[in-house]
Amino acid sequence: MSVPEVALPDRPHQAAEASSPAAAVGSRLLHIARGAAPLLGSALLLAATMLVSLSLGKYKVSLREIALYFWQRWVGGNAIAADRMALLNGVLMEIRLPRILAAALVGSALSASGASFQAMFVNPLVSPSLLGVLAGASFGAALGIVYLKTWFAVEVATFIGGLAAVMLAVGIASIYRNNSTIMLVLGGIISGALFTSLLSLVKYLSDPFNQLPTIVSWLMGSLTLTDRSMLGKVSIPILGGLLLLLLLSRHLNVLSMGDEEAHALGVNVRAVRLLVIFAATVVSALTVVIAGTIGWVGLIVPHFTRMITGPDNTRLIPASMLIGAAYLIVVDSIARLAFTFELPIGIVTALVGIPCFAVVLRNARKGWN
Repeated sequence: MSVPEVALPDRPHQAAEASSPAAAVGSRLLHIARGAAPLLGSALLLAATMLVSLSLGKYKVSLREIALYFWQRWVGGNAIAADRMALLNGVLMEIRLPRILAAALVGSALSASGASFQAMFVNPLVSPSLLGVLAGASFGAALGIVYLKTWFAVEVATFIGGLAAVMLAVGIASIYRNNSTIMLVLGGIISGALFTSLLSLVKYLSDPFNQLPTIVSWLMGSLTLTDRSMLGKVSIPILGGLLLLLLLSRHLNVLSMGDEEAHALGVNVRAVRLLVIFAATVVSALTVVIAGTIGWVGLIVPHFTRMITGPDNTRLIPASMLIGAAYLIVVDSIARLAFTFELPIGIVTALVGIPCFAVVLRNARKGWN
């Protein structure tokens, strides 16, 4: 439900300007431009980050050659020899681009989930792991690695584990009728602790020579297993969940004012809250399917974005998606190239995220006021 904005001019000349159609149109265009500028800048940042990341790797490819490759592939021409085109096709399209798209998808999903949860709970310290989804998905992945035969079954178990953890948290909260926001947080703490304990149990019972190293490697986060097939399976539900969060952004603005105010404005608080939880759970659980457990992205990126766009969720959530995608692409490039061996991306997000969060937190309150 959209809430009409009512402007109350406090000076005579403002009232005169408001009565002028030209002034009203100019004010509206200025408002649109101010809202579009952060989104346009974020989109350009993401495009530049993807392009530069395509050129980085053990096998060097210049930006000029990348531009010529795509021009020849889509438009035509013979600027690049056929054997070189085949080589670039393998490096760019088969190896680097799927990984870049996966990093962008994971970064945007975690960032949008974090921004939505922070708005819904009116708490700047909330992240996608609040309701136990990452703990449940990690338990499902570990259980699948130990007891299931195929990698697809492991992916399904990962997703089911994340959903089960959130359903448990919501079920605990539904037992109590009063102060449901606090009970959701407590339910998430209980659910996360339970599934973390179950994960430890599975790790203890697993084969220490084969299964346990696979579980530990998975939980540290990695994009090395990403391919076109996996992206095709998870991209549609992730994009659907992100679209739902975007559609709910106006309702989140109202929900941020408190349950009583939202009820007074005609918003179905329970329905909006459940839809946000459902969408954020789906996209967060699927990020574990793609890349394992990756922390800090959903906490840091919304804070940084809020300093640029302000607290309006109609701009904050899409900008968080774009900046989060660019951020994780940069972090993945660091993980790939910083050393002669590849670091788990979950470790890099923590090493980069902790000092960034300490800096951003100094100014974070400005975006909430």
